[in-house]
Parts: sequence; structure tokens; C-alpha cells
Amino acid sequence: MANVRGLCRGLSRVLSTFPDRSRHECLEMDTNRRPRNATFLQNSTTVRFYKSNAVTTLNFPAATFHVEPADHATATPARSLLKGQHTRTVILDAALGLASQIGLEGLSIGALAEVTRMSKSGVFAHFGSREELQISVVREYHAKFKDEVFDPAMLHARGLPRFQALFDLWVKRVSVEIDSGCLYISGAVEFDDRPGPVRDALVGMVQDWQDALERAIGIAAVEGHLRANVEAEQLLFEVHGLILALHHDARFLRKPGAVGRARAAFARVVAHYAKPELI
Repeated sequence: MANVRGLCRGLSRVLSTFPDRSRHECLEMDTNRRPRNATFLQNSTTVRFYKSNAVTTLNFPAATFHVEPADHATATPARSLLKGQHTRTVILDAALGLASQIGLEGLSIGALAEVTRMSKSGVFAHFGSREELQISVVREYHAKFKDEVFDPAMLHARGLPRFQALFDLWVKRVSVEIDSGCLYISGAVEFDDRPGPVRDALVGMVQDWQDALERAIGIAAVEGHLRANVEAEQLLFEVHGLILALHHDARFLRKPGAVGRARAAFARVVAHYAKPELI
């Protein structure tokens, strides 16, 4: 705005040197008489000054403004992206449910298209292959497992309270999965002797979880809750065995009280490795 005021003051001084014509007569908006090879900025103004037969021409380029793009310019791509993410989430949820019933090996683009009432090409566009679909399901299961088991356990105090929370939340998830099954366990049965990317994905996710448990055991020893010479790998092996037994008795044999027995067994295992003064 200051530059515009200065320009106006300068223009007034220039016009005052032409007394023989009024200012309105001296100003001409030249919009038609442009040389063919001249370059003009949009909204630029050409001012002509007349004195006798001489003509002086000055060009004032228009100011440059930063114009925000209209909302509709980016709204369509954003909506398309959100819609694509939502569709993928819907497909993955359906795939998880299907895998819990027929296993990872039973998943196919065609079966999933039928369940979701989508075209095969629509499902294929999100995954590209049956193998990629299976791997995506494994990752999605791992993400949900982390949200429901690992993350809440991290809110507990370091050491034995956190290790106890990890086990309790693990048992809770297994008890919920009695009808659907644990993808880690069922996937191990399906792919234990089938090398390939799907097996690698499963092994990687299970190993991540076991590494977290092993770290929790080590921290419990550092905090003085477990014996300093505790063998974390051995304790992890025993605790994992309890989960496998729980899954077998609750899901396959349908034995009542399996969850209570798993908790009681965990307490005995921990007591064996705890410092004597803490028992």
C-alpha cells in the first residue's frame, strides 16, 4: 500500500508539469494500441502523457499477489485418496475375518470380492496379487495385536508389572479369538514348511512380539523383580507354551476354565524365576 501511495504522489508531480491540459485529459488507458511483439503483464496499465506533439509512455506492471488455490482444486484428489484408503480398510477387515475362518491359504482375490461384493478388478487394484493380499492381512493383524496388547501394556510400570500386563492382555486377546483363532498360531501351522514371502512376513511379526517379551523380561531382571541370572529365552519359551496350551484347550477341546489355568501357570512360572524375597 505504501508503494501505491508513493506511485500516486510521483504521478501527481509529473502531471503538474503539464498545465495546458487537465489531468483527466492527460491520462489515457491504452488497451488497444499495443505493439505486436510487446509483452504485457495481466492487469498492467499504460499511461500516456501529452505535451505539444511529444508523447511519453510509462508502463506500470500489476502487483503480484499470492492467490490461494480454490478449495475444489485439491478437494477431489483428497476425497479420492480418503475413499481409496477407506475401501482398502474395508477389504482388509473382510480379509481378516475370512482368514480366521479358512486360513491365510484360503484367501483369494475372488473369494474376497464375493464377500465384499466388489469386482475382482477392484480388489486386485488395491493389492495386485494374492500373495500381497496375504502379506497385507498379516501386517494388519500385527498392527491390531500391537494396539490391543503391546501399547496398553507399555502404560504399566517397568519390570514385572509390565511383563504381567503383556501376558494378561495376550491371554485376553486369545480368549476373544476362541471362535476366530490366532493368526500367529494358525499361520504357523499353514506355513511352517512353506518358504516364501508370506512365511517370512509371519516369522517377522512373531519375532517382533517375542523380542518385545524378551526385553520385558530383561528389564524385570534389571529392576530387581526377577533373578539377575534369569535366562530370558527360557522364560519366554515357557510363557509361550502356556499360550499355545490355552489356545489348544479353549479353541480345539473347548475346555472350560482354560483361561484360569493359564493364569495360574504363569504365576507359578514367574515365582520360579523371581527373587526369593519377592515371592
